[in-house]
Amino acid sequence: MGKSLKTVSDSKEIDAFLNQAKDLAPYAGQSARLLFAMDATASRSPTWDHACSLHSEMFLASGNSGALQVQLCYYRGYREFHYSNWVARPEALLQEMNGVSCLGGHTQIGRVLEHALREHRNHPINVVVLIGDCCEEPLDPLCELAGELGLLGIPLFCFHEGDDPHGRLLFEQLARLSGGAFARFDLNSAHRLKQLLAAAAVYATGGIEALENLARNNRELLALTHQLDR
Repeated sequence: MGKSLKTVSDSKEIDAFLNQAKDLAPYAGQSARLLFAMDATASRSPTWDHACSLHSEMFLASGNSGALQVQLCYYRGYREFHYSNWVARPEALLQEMNGVSCLGGHTQIGRVLEHALREHRNHPINVVVLIGDCCEEPLDPLCELAGELGLLGIPLFCFHEGDDPHGRLLFEQLARLSGGAFARFDLNSAHRLKQLLAAAAVYATGGIEALENLARNNRELLALTHQLDR
């Protein structure tokens, strides 16, 4: 059976969105920096392969011309916490991601946020993307760290997978306190995650005006811009 008309339409809209994004210029003629943080605990294993394949969309959205530098950060297992160098080539980061397997353990979102603050002191970060499905940490300290990021002008794009209510509550609060945006996705909405990652890249390289321009005819992305405008 062939693809449905809706699937073909979604694909064309996403491709058009990414093609337009390639024309964006980074802030002040400098490379934008996006910290891409992922939960690699066991509960995420069903969607890890999807994330690996879609991660390159963030580079594509910036034209893959050095406009966007990305650092991969992930946690798993017993207090395992890793981060890569800052790179502008999708192949380098994708190779590292493809070598990672999910491993059971508690979430370490606090370490992600603390790491983002340290990295920003060394060189300014434009956006932090956080992808996860749950949280086993106290909420108040995480919210305080998100507030610190917000004061520094570093929005969190929090993309929540699944239906865990506690995880969703946290991700929504972290986004709000940092001046960022929240959205959810699931295993069956790979195209949605693709759009969300591209939107984060567009915002990192072009700011709110660029994202608003690209989201004019896309209701899901307009919802992100409304959050960032608040």
